[in-house]
Amino acid sequence: MLTITRALYEQIVEHSRADHPDEACGVVAGPVGSGRPERFVPMLNAARSPTFYEFDSADLLKLYRDMDDRDEEPVIVYHSHTATEAYPSRTDISYANEPQAHYVLVSTADTDGAGPFQFRSFTIVEGVVTEEEVKVVEAYE
Repeated sequence: MLTITRALYEQIVEHSRADHPDEACGVVAGPVGSGRPERFVPMLNAARSPTFYEFDSADLLKLYRDMDDRDEEPVIVYHSHTATEAYPSRTDISYANEPQAHYVLVSTADTDGAGPFQFRSFTIVEGVVTEEEVKVVEAYE
């Protein structure tokens, strides 16, 4: 199960809405081993595409160095789908290389970026996709 604060949930949805009709992408980092998403890091979709996202390699390297310095890891890797449901594509599955991460997809399809949005979370380990419950809380206990 993914437990996420309402503020982080809304930041992910807002980023997805703002980048529509292109796919949005980013990471929510948290303390290593905690499984707790804390720090929202929106990224630039280097592909600038409505059907594909790609992290800029220089931005990604900077992010991983920053997370290392803070003893963090990617707890959530998110992106939006602008024309399809919030479910990992074959490409998404092939790029999923963080087995501990929650892969969040937000669908802005049929919304023109205005909502309502599908917000779903998955684990992706060795190509196996498993949907998980999303629990939105006001604050972590």
